[in-house]
Amino acid sequence: MSGKTVNNDIRNIAIIAHVDHGKTTLVDQMFRQCGTFRPGQAFDERLMDSMDLEKERGITIAAKNCSVTFEGTRINILDTPGHADFGGEVERALSMVEGAILLVDASEGPLPQTRFVLSKAMASGLTIVVVINKVDRADARISDVLNEVYDLFIDLDATEEQLEFPVFYAIGRDGVVFEEVGGEPKKLDFLLRQLIEHIPAPSHDPDEPFQMLVSDIDYSDYLGRLAVGKVRHGVIRRNEQMVCIGLDKSIPLKVTKLQVYEGPTLKEVDQTVAGDIVILAGADGFRIGDTICTAANPKVLPRITVDEPTVAIAFTVNTSPLAGRDGSHVQSARIRERLIKETLKNVAIQVEETDEKETMLVKGRGELQMAILIETLRREDFEFAVGRPQVIEKLIDGVRHEPIEHVFVDVDEAFVGVVTEKLSQRKGRMVNLVNHGSGRVRMEFSIPSRGLIGFRSEFLTDTKGTGILNAYLEGFEPYRGDIPSRHTGSLVADRTGQAVAYALFNLDPRGTLFIRPGDDVYEGMLIGEHNRDNDLDVNACKEKKLTNMRASGRDEGVVLTPVLPITLEHALEFIREDELIEVTPTKLRLRKKILAANQRTKKTKTK
Repeated sequence: MSGKTVNNDIRNIAIIAHVDHGKTTLVDQMFRQCGTFRPGQAFDERLMDSMDLEKERGITIAAKNCSVTFEGTRINILDTPGHADFGGEVERALSMVEGAILLVDASEGPLPQTRFVLSKAMASGLTIVVVINKVDRADARISDVLNEVYDLFIDLDATEEQLEFPVFYAIGRDGVVFEEVGGEPKKLDFLLRQLIEHIPAPSHDPDEPFQMLVSDIDYSDYLGRLAVGKVRHGVIRRNEQMVCIGLDKSIPLKVTKLQVYEGPTLKEVDQTVAGDIVILAGADGFRIGDTICTAANPKVLPRITVDEPTVAIAFTVNTSPLAGRDGSHVQSARIRERLIKETLKNVAIQVEETDEKETMLVKGRGELQMAILIETLRREDFEFAVGRPQVIEKLIDGVRHEPIEHVFVDVDEAFVGVVTEKLSQRKGRMVNLVNHGSGRVRMEFSIPSRGLIGFRSEFLTDTKGTGILNAYLEGFEPYRGDIPSRHTGSLVADRTGQAVAYALFNLDPRGTLFIRPGDDVYEGMLIGEHNRDNDLDVNACKEKKLTNMRASGRDEGVVLTPVLPITLEHALEFIREDELIEVTPTKLRLRKKILAANQRTKKTKTK
């Protein structure tokens, strides 16, 4: 009779943390102290944030793997995103590990995105080790945060075993850890020994043939598509014949290259052992969730499942008069091909055809995930247009249901009234309010997902930039009624040309401008936000008439209100149903779907 065997030379661990709680910095220190880099060798800070967008925003977007070798044990570390919008990345990472470090800020405590990822980890039955980080902060409240962690575990229906988690305290930036508050600081080798002791080694059945679930996809210009995953059973060798079993077909493959993680880089090997995380090349048809196994004895593993998408955005070809000036990829076929490629790497994104030939509907988990996708395509020299994010509703027993978010708001006491009023207008309901007596109040709301579209920038304005807002998907509830949309209209250019300072000076009192003198404009382009609730067609190219008459004094100089550049997130929140964002590698422009003013008027009258 076959039994389970454990591989004590390997540990597979995920790091769970909210945005900016210090997990990437902690991994940097592990690399330093485990001798991954020789003394004096230069390497980047926040090494695991390898994408440019991650370094700029200071957040983890894609789940990434690395390893450290400590006292003969290889510890594979998976850096998971801290944001619910990247939940597909989280589910992929958790399918490869047996345990997780829950990293919590000593002042902020466990925040909503921590809750989201932790619930996934506990549902997978992972062993959790808690590390309270940044204990040197002046506003640290360590005992309160530990109580909040226990409350969170209880709230997530933790078992008795899961509630008996070990707790350590750390200053990740300095690479020190404490066994108890106020204790002697120790190097990270102490934490690594504790991880090896508490987190179980991967187990496998020695009598089972080779099995591996494809949890991630990578790409090499030389090797083609690469499959990343944990070996569940058996051994695989280079040049061995295998089969990849997908949803609807099986692909034969020959293992042309085998690699494992060594530090942040890859090392080539001739064969791997059960429990290790490997990267193999040999076929171009890998998809996330496929099973790679022996052709003689194929056994399929359960596919990775992710939460359903809640937001959809239409991607279409850029049809403005300025199209094709910046980007090199402008055709609908190239855009479609790139979006399909994204679905191969990201299980949380779906792409669907629409009735319109040149428009694709992209579905995802939230505004942030969509903004990251759009920004990524911009940097790859694509040019296209996107519409306003739409919340995906569904019918349950014939009743219209919509996605509901659980929102956590942390604000100064002075802003409680204005935030509560704004969220109640958007059909939000307060479910909890806690005042720690420190001058800040933490509130919880239940609100439709569509109520949060366009709210974040308004929230930052109302709280003078001091408010913190986080949310995670709670589920679906019956439709809560209509929500009033943007209360202001748009200033729309009525002709093509270049913006003139004299014209913009006269338009300044009408609203907030988006353009500067010298910017190209065209008919139907949004050049500003109107003070009133209607759209206004304006001439931004009007020049001052020159006459023979001269004033006794000099003409007064034109002084314009400074224009803030439009960010992608602000643009997605700002546009209405009849408007689009023109996205190019160098510019973001807002425009009407129908550019000609007379056609817009005709359509409005028809409605």
